[in-house]
Amino acid sequence: VKGVRCALVSDLTSARLTREHNDANVLAIGAAVCGRLVALDIVDMFLKTEFSGLEKHARRIEKIKAQEELF
Repeated sequence: VKGVRCALVSDLTSARLTREHNDANVLAIGAAVCGRLVALDIVDMFLKTEFSGLEKHARRIEKIKAQEELF
């Protein structure tokens, strides 16, 4: 879906980094991989973390957006 940057996450560090570095806006969590309490912690981390805005991360997002326009 155009504009979606989804990340499959199974731990808190990945939840934080995918928001900070990739500006992910959709979160996927495997039910067979994470228990309920871990999943809730992942969601909390994902929601409270903001995009870093660093130039190298912003360039990455722009490359993703450019690829979206091809489809």
